[in-house]
Amino acid sequence: MHPYIKGQLVDAHTRCTHYHSLLDIIAIKFKCCNSYYACIHCHEEHANHPLQIWKKDEWNYKAVFCGNCTYELTINEYFNCKYHCPSCSSAFNPKCSNHNHLYFDMIS
Repeated sequence: MHPYIKGQLVDAHTRCTHYHSLLDIIAIKFKCCNSYYACIHCHEEHANHPLQIWKKDEWNYKAVFCGNCTYELTINEYFNCKYHCPSCSSAFNPKCSNHNHLYFDMIS
């Protein structure tokens, strides 16, 4: 397990009780606490503060963690990687794009 990934982890690849398909191998660093959580639900359950989203001018920060090889992607890298880790080529879940607005400012 990755001790610095918070949440209800079910395996060493950052899968949690909420999202645990073979492709659910990323964790997100939350801007509000500078901590990695397996998913937004894990943050809601374990953090004692409201979340903050990453603004577009902050997308050069490393805030996405590959649970397969432990590579940290910048937000820009994540959006440009076509759902494959740029380090180990592991596939990420493309359905995560449905939740991007929960982590990242997609409007401005």
